[in-house]
Amino acid sequence: MGKTLKIAIQKKGRLNEESIDLLKQCGVKFNNGRDQLKVSSHTFPAELLFLRNSDIPNYVKDGVADIAILGENTVIEKGGGLDIIEKLGFSKCKLSLAVPKEVNYPGVEYFEGKKIATSYPVTLQQYLDKKGINAEIHVISGSVEIAPNIGLADGICDLVSSGSTLFKNGLKECDEILFSEAALVATPGLSGEKKEILDKLMFRINSVQAAKKSKYVLLNAPNNKLDAIIKTLPGMKSPTVLPLAQEGWSSVHSVIKEGDFWNSIDELKANGAEGILIVPIEKMVL
Repeated sequence: MGKTLKIAIQKKGRLNEESIDLLKQCGVKFNNGRDQLKVSSHTFPAELLFLRNSDIPNYVKDGVADIAILGENTVIEKGGGLDIIEKLGFSKCKLSLAVPKEVNYPGVEYFEGKKIATSYPVTLQQYLDKKGINAEIHVISGSVEIAPNIGLADGICDLVSSGSTLFKNGLKECDEILFSEAALVATPGLSGEKKEILDKLMFRINSVQAAKKSKYVLLNAPNNKLDAIIKTLPGMKSPTVLPLAQEGWSSVHSVIKEGDFWNSIDELKANGAEGILIVPIEKMVL
C-alpha cells in the first residue's frame, strides 16, 4: 500500500464547507460520517483530518498533517515557520480595528496608550509595532465585540465580513490590518512520495482555480468581421474558427477571463457577433 497525503481542514464552519467543496472538485472524494475526525479518500491517495482551526498549525509543523487549508489570518497568528504555498481565493475576510461608533477616530494614533481586545495578539502587535503605536493588548478567546461596552478595552481587533456584528454592538470599523483568504500550507521538508502526491493535487487545484477565473464563449460571426472579433478573443492561444452551414458565417470558440467578460461582450456585439453563448468551465488544464 502506497503512502497517503494527510490533509488537515477545519472541523466545522464556512472554511470547512468550502475546503471540502474544493477537494471534491479536484476528485478527492470521501464518505464523511457525522463527527468523524479522520476519513480516507476512495479516489485519491489522501486522508482528511478534521481538526479545530487553532490546532491545525501545530499539527502541520509537527508533521502529523502534511498539508492544511487555513485562513491566512490563522497562518500569520499561529503558523510561524509555515509557508503559504497557494492562496485559494475563498473564505475571504479582513482583520480590522474597531472603536465605539461615537468616537471621532483621527487615525491609528488614537490607540496610543489605550487598550485593545483581540483574539489575534501576534498579528495586532506586528501592526502596532509597524505603526509605532504603544497600546495594551487584552487577549480574549471569544465575544471580543463586548469588550468596549463593559469597559475592558477602548477598541477591538477582530475579523470582519459584513460589519453587522460590529454595528449590533455599537462599534464601527476604523482600520483594516489584514486581508485574509483560504490558503494551502505544507509541513516543512515534505519530500519523496508525499511530495509527488502534493504536486498532483496542486495541478488539480490550479486547474479548478483557473476554470473559475474564465468563461468559455461560443458565437456566430460574419466572415468579413472575423479579424476584428479574433482580436477581441485571443483565447489561450488563439480562438477556434469553424465554418457554418450558412455561407459567409463562422462559429468562433474561445476562453475569456472573468474580469474581461462584459467589455469583451460589448466589443463582440459592436463587431457583428451574434448568438453569443457564455458557458462556465468546470476544469481547465493549462
